[in-house]
Parts: sequence; structure tokens; C-alpha cells
Amino acid sequence: MERRTIGAGALAVGAVGLGCMPMSWAYSGSRQRGEESVRAVHRALDLGSTLLDTADMYGPFTNELLLGRVLRERRTDAFVSTKVGLLVGEQHIVANGRPGYVRRACDASLRRLQTDVIDLYQLHRADPEVPVEETWGAMAELVRAGKVRALGLCAVGARAGRRAGSRLHDATLRQLERVQQVFPVSAVQAELSVWSPEALDGLLPWCEAHGVGFLAAMPLGNGFLTGTLTPGEGFEPDDVRARHPRFTAEMMAANQPIVAGLRRVARRHGEEVTPAQVALAWVLAQGRHVVPVPGAKQERWVAGNAPAAGLRLTPQDLAEVARLPPAQGSWD
Repeated sequence: MERRTIGAGALAVGAVGLGCMPMSWAYSGSRQRGEESVRAVHRALDLGSTLLDTADMYGPFTNELLLGRVLRERRTDAFVSTKVGLLVGEQHIVANGRPGYVRRACDASLRRLQTDVIDLYQLHRADPEVPVEETWGAMAELVRAGKVRALGLCAVGARAGRRAGSRLHDATLRQLERVQQVFPVSAVQAELSVWSPEALDGLLPWCEAHGVGFLAAMPLGNGFLTGTLTPGEGFEPDDVRARHPRFTAEMMAANQPIVAGLRRVARRHGEEVTPAQVALAWVLAQGRHVVPVPGAKQERWVAGNAPAAGLRLTPQDLAEVARLPPAQGSWD
């Protein structure tokens, strides 16, 4: 697989990563099977999808434990990315950016992942009660201690909290400018897909200008852009899409023209090419510093996503995708 670099440190990863969250968190709990997920991670590494993206809150903790089972055998094959800063309660999630907590959380992640170093340690969310510079400074200490190789920042997700006239990622850009004064940012993770392209406006250009890698979260639109979801089929109660405005039967039906457009482009490249591969190739085409991180928990999805790294969309393809109708329905 083609390799891409993240940040000024030139950390090399496969062009298509693997988001491990669905294996343990947020998607259809009845379909989460540890052994199957372990096989999926091994398959990803075999195919060159070396970036494994997780977080301590996924599970919580169980996702890192699952990855640890693979890493104890194949640490040198993998690029390990995990996150800190969010705590999961009974019915809520809260931020914790206190320096002492960050240090303890890193040590705990290292134990669960069965490794002595984390390649990319990301701040999941800034704690509103702690200056982000203090949190970032504690994370920088971990780099100097040899426990972490590079630091990343996840984009602020509160669309509803935007000020009038502001862009979606303005708050993240302000955070980036602050933490960059403390220690270099190697990567930013934010949603980017055909039906959620907002990162193209401001955030992606900032990363390119500063030599920062961009990890594209949800590049397949939580599965919608694969074309494998049926409107009205429903989701299990613990699946985040069961409460998501874009995944009502009405909105899924209304957004089918987007999938149809991806399918038309796929057909021009061969019978084996899928809408998902086109959606990932579109993300890859947004810049050499961009690495899509599609979530998957089964070998077949991992194997289906990897070929997108070799799919080159033509100017005609990109123009056709650009003409697709914008997604209908709120994303909050």
C-alpha cells in the first residue's frame, strides 16, 4: 500500500488507516465479537493499513485491550494512535485535561496496548476547566519521556455551539494556534467525507500550511456511503445511528442520490470497485497529508477498504462528485 507521512517528523503510515472504535463502542453491540475483530486488525496490517486508531474511552478501555492482543505479536508492523481527555460515566462523558490525569492515563494506555511507546497521542477534547496549554504541556512531557512519539488534536465537535457567522472548525483552529506555541502538532483528526466536507474550509488548508497530517474520521459517513445500508431497516438501540438525524428512514432515502453518484463513478473503474472505495479515494485526493481512517470490525470491510489506496480518481470523477447534491438532514 502507498504510504503517507504525518507531521514534520515524517511518521510513515499506510494511506488508508483502520478506525477500531466500532469493534468495542457505539455500533451494534450484538455484532461486536473480539476474535473476529482481532482477525480484522491482523488483516489490516497484512494489507498495509498500519495506522490503528483507538482511544481509552472506547469501551471504555476494552478497545485498547483488544488492540494489545495484536500488538504484543506485531508491534513493529503497526502505527498506534490513541487518545486521552474524555472520561465515560454511567450516562455521560466528561473532559479531563489535568496534567496529572494525562500522565496516569498514558501509563494505563501503554499497559493495555502492551507497548512501551504510543506513536501518536491525541487530545480527544480540551477540558474547559483547564487551559489547553497545560494539558498539551503534560502531553509534551510524555514525548520527552519517550512514552509518546508525536502529538495530535481531535477537532472540537460541537456544531450547535458555533457562533453566528463562524465556520465549523474555527474553535479547533484557535486551539491549534495555542497548542502549537507549546509543542508541535503532528496531526489533526476531524470528520471528512463526501457528505461532510466542512473540514475543507479552513481546517485542511491550515494543516497543509503547517506541515500537519490530517486524519479523516468517518470518511464513509458512518457506513452510509458504502451503499450497504437500507433505509428503514433500523439500528440496534445502542447504535449511535439509531438517534442520528441523518439515519432516519426519511433522510436515508433522501440522501440516496449521493450513494448513486459514487456508484456511477465506481462503475467507470471496474466491476469490483465499490462506492466505499470511491468515497475513500475522494478523501485521499484532498491532499498528500490526508489519511482516511474508516471504522471497521470485520475482515471483509477491512479488505474492501484497502484497495482505495490504489484507486486514482480522474478530474471527471472528482467533478462528478463535486456536483452531487449536499446531504440533507442535520449532522448533530
